[in-house]
Amino acid sequence: MDLQLSGKRALVTGSTAGIGFAIATELAREGVAVVLNGRSNERVAQAVQRLQAAVPPAQVRGVAADVASAAGREL
Repeated sequence: MDLQLSGKRALVTGSTAGIGFAIATELAREGVAVVLNGRSNERVAQAVQRLQAAVPPAQVRGVAADVASAAGREL
């Protein structure tokens, strides 16, 4: 499916597992540069590795932060 998102960037919150990870994976397949988010550095790093393995050409980075808090949104 071509959603015409290639070259765009997306922050997917809660994306270290489940539906969030699935959404991030599909966006990466569409050519979107994806920023994964979760609360723990370890889970975010693991999710980044899984996504890069699933979609090798993907542009992926991760940010560990609680976006529900003011401090987390500042990162």
